Formats: sequence, C-alpha cells, structure tokens
Amino acid sequence: MTPGGAGVAQRHDQPAGGPSGLLGIGYEPGGAPGARAAVVDGPERGRGDSRDQRGQGDLWDLCGPYGSGDMGELGDMGGSAGTAASGAAAASGVTGVTGDSGGPGPGARTAGEVLADYLHHQSTDFLRGLRLHRESGSDAEGAGEAAWHLRAAARRISATLHTFRPLTDETWADQLLSELGWLSGTLAREHACAARRDRLMAALQRLTSPAPDSEEGESALSAGAARAGALLDRQLTLARTRAHSAALQALGSSRFHAVADSVAVLASEAPPTRAAAEVPAAEALPHLAEQAHRRLTEAVTALPLSRAGHPYNADALAPDPRQDSPWHQVRMLVRLSRYAQEVIAPGHPDPRLTDAGHALERHRDAAEAAAAASAAARTPRIAPATAYALGVLHADQRHEVEAARYAFGRAWLPRARGGGTHG
Repeated sequence: MTPGGAGVAQRHDQPAGGPSGLLGIGYEPGGAPGARAAVVDGPERGRGDSRDQRGQGDLWDLCGPYGSGDMGELGDMGGSAGTAASGAAAASGVTGVTGDSGGPGPGARTAGEVLADYLHHQSTDFLRGLRLHRESGSDAEGAGEAAWHLRAAARRISATLHTFRPLTDETWADQLLSELGWLSGTLAREHACAARRDRLMAALQRLTSPAPDSEEGESALSAGAARAGALLDRQLTLARTRAHSAALQALGSSRFHAVADSVAVLASEAPPTRAAAEVPAAEALPHLAEQAHRRLTEAVTALPLSRAGHPYNADALAPDPRQDSPWHQVRMLVRLSRYAQEVIAPGHPDPRLTDAGHALERHRDAAEAAAAASAAARTPRIAPATAYALGVLHADQRHEVEAARYAFGRAWLPRARGGGTHG
C-alpha cells in the first residue's frame, strides 16, 4: 500500500505502470490498456465504521447513512447458502447468457465474456457520470444527476463482483468492492439530507392540515410544528452542506483517483479468472445467481411477515431501533438478486423483486426519517410544544415503516405460496 495515499497496488501478473492523464481526458473508456491498478485501502463496512470517520456528531445521525455502505456491507452477508437447485439455469431465465441479445449462439459465450460485457457497460456509465459531474460546474441539479449515475454504476459493479466473486480475481474484486462502497456512501449523503428534509417537511404539512373533531390536538401540534420544521430545516441543511463538502473532498482525493483509475481499466478489460474464460456462461452464472437468491429467501424467511401482513399491527412502533436491521439486510439482498438477474437475463426483470425493492426503499426512507425526528427531539432546551410535534412526526414515520413492511409482504408472498422457484 502506498503510504498516506490511496493505496494503489499493482497486480502481480501485470507490468508496472498505468494510465496517464485519465482525469484530464474525462476517463474515457478504452484509454488505459494494460494498466490493472487495484485499490487496497482497508474496508469501510456498515454504519458504525463510516460514522467514526464523519466527525459530525448528531448532524450525521439526522442525515443518516441513506444506503451508505450498502456495497461496503456486502462482505458481511456471508458466503454461499448451499448448493443451487438443479435446473437453476432454466429457473433463472438465462436469456442473457445464451446469445438472445444478439451475441453468439446458445452455449457459445463463456462466463468471462458475459461478465466482462456487463462490467464494461457499467464502468462506462460510471465514467460518463464522472465526466458529467465535472462538466456540471455550479449546476447543482446537473451535479446531483451525475452523482446519481456514479452511485448507480458503482452499486452494480460492486454487486456483480460480490455475487460472481469466484469467477474473478477475488483479491482484486474485494479491494475494488470496498472502495466503491466508500464512494457510493459518500456521494449518497448529500442526497439523503435533501430527500429527508423534503419528506419531513411534507409530513409536517400533512399532519397540521385542518381536520374536523380534533381542535385541541391540532392546536397543540400546530403550536410546535413551525418550530419543529425550522429546527429540522436548520439541522438537515447544515448536514447537507457538510455532506456536499465531504463529497467534493472525496472526489478530489487521491483515493478517489485510484478508484476511478481501476474503473477506467475495467471499462477496457475485466479480469476474470482462467476458469471463467473457459466455462460456459449458462453453466456458471445461474448457479451463483441462484445462491444469491437463496440467501435472500432465507433472510426473508426470518422476517415476521405473518405479523407484518396484518395492517396496524404496531410492531414498527416498538422502541428498539435494531428491529429495522433485518429489513435493511433483506433490502440489500433484494438488490443483489435483482442485479444478478440483470447479468444473466438482461431485459427480463422480475416484477416481484422490483416491487419488493421499492417497498423496502420506502421502509428505509421512513425509518431514517423517523430517526432524524428523534435526533432533533434530543436537541437541548427545546420547547415542549416543539418536542411534541417532533414526537408526532416520529410516530407518523414509524407508521410509514409499518405500511412499507405490509407492502413488502404483499409483493413477496403471493408467488411464494404458489411454490415457484424463487419462493
């Protein structure tokens, strides 16, 4: 590892050297032949590890991780959940590995070729987002859109390296996965603060709208809602400003340059193993994708879906914040399974995975908005009416958590009862 820098290491099987001037040319794909830089800085996994490096106190709690470390936490999901079921290729709808998209005929493509094509596409999107971000200048909306493309491509690259890890250089894949998780989480926080502020302001507006037969409670809530809104706006705006500064600092760091160099190399040449270059795609890829889906189904089995399937069950209102963790884990596993399907069956998304993912994203947004309201309520010396309004806001968002769990169950269970492969 290079001391004090981004920790760039050269793969042992490649000559020294690398792409020059990539930042100056906008990281255009194909401009770095032969350079296989790998980032080897230590992993940042989960919410606790990244929070230690923020140094922003409760303001970061208000902003929340908003998916930060989604890819960094992949290493904590464990390994294979067992042998894939027989006939996994047919069950997974493996159209993308048999030439249905205009490539070679059935069985002609290797696992390495399919993975390389997908990684080339995603790394090109990453580099395009980087170029757009640099060209956006002072255009905040353009910069936000470019950051979204960067995060989306980073998540897909990381998920692919995680799911199909045995078909890549595992040391290289783990290093890049960790660094992309750091980058995605850093870029996500500014958007998190803005989205959370908008969500909470809209909820306050809805909760204080005139309603009949509730004059006393409405009066008490209205008395503190304005101050609660001002407090949240001030705190989340400050957190967003700090997140913006952190993102700009990250994008200018040597660590980010090393990540971008690695992605630039990936855009021109992916490093699958020799086995991946020889084994047919239809034989290797569905097996690994099915393992990812099996981990998902096992995690879903551990959720209290029978309880969550009853509206107004009040489980989400329990004070223990750890109750959200299994649902967040399932959200990331849904994402892994969905991205694996993009590799083996492009153009054929599973509607259940899509709907389940949307429900769990709403679950995350509501849970972290509730946490932001709770953190604001701990502000010293706030008026009782302000604390009351924040408490009502917290309860409202926890009800949204409950509704999202119910929606997930509705999206997931019907096909499971039908005995399908993905049940």
